[in-house]
Amino acid sequence: MAVALVLPAMAWGAPATHVVALGAARREPYSAKSDPAGAGKDETELKVRPLTVDGKVKEWTTGEAHDVTDRSFAVRRAVRLNDALPTDHGERWVWQRGPWLLVDRVSGKVAALHLPDFDPAVSEAVWFRDYAAYCGVNASGKQLLAVVAQVEARRPLLAKKLGAWDAADHPSPACAPTVWQREPLRVSFQPKGAAEVSFDLIGTSAILVEDDDSDD
Repeated sequence: MAVALVLPAMAWGAPATHVVALGAARREPYSAKSDPAGAGKDETELKVRPLTVDGKVKEWTTGEAHDVTDRSFAVRRAVRLNDALPTDHGERWVWQRGPWLLVDRVSGKVAALHLPDFDPAVSEAVWFRDYAAYCGVNASGKQLLAVVAQVEARRPLLAKKLGAWDAADHPSPACAPTVWQREPLRVSFQPKGAAEVSFDLIGTSAILVEDDDSDD
């Protein structure tokens, strides 16, 4: 008599299936003065959502997520930071807008995106495909840049000077939201108080490599 033997998929080397989700939003007390990336001086609440993998909270996030591919998305991290001075009694927790994360729905991996010249106090990334466009500040802190970064690329596709930057005296926001155009592939930047500047992106291609390996 034949006996049917049923084994778990893992026994055959099949990748594990992970459940990745963004939970319900909640509002947390917030002060723009405690956050260099504060969006407005009168902002008193920050909307945050948990990022869960297999039911466990991996990160807290804020803002809208962007689908990079059908299996990965980018979302901005929300950081809960201890703001207590050494002379304070007890902890003092504040929320801050953090860097962007890349999340793989299949493998369950969550990785920080290192966007070049991204300044939390200045940069607001606008996504298209696997490109992020934003106004950034160079390493010396003296130049405002038009930046287009591509996920997994080591160098920015575009990094052009928009003008001088004074960290102590500058408009807020520094730029209007970046505008994308598909054909031809073009991106436009509008620094506050200056003329709009547009750039065509020629010969670019998606280079995002999504890992098939899963974390058990």
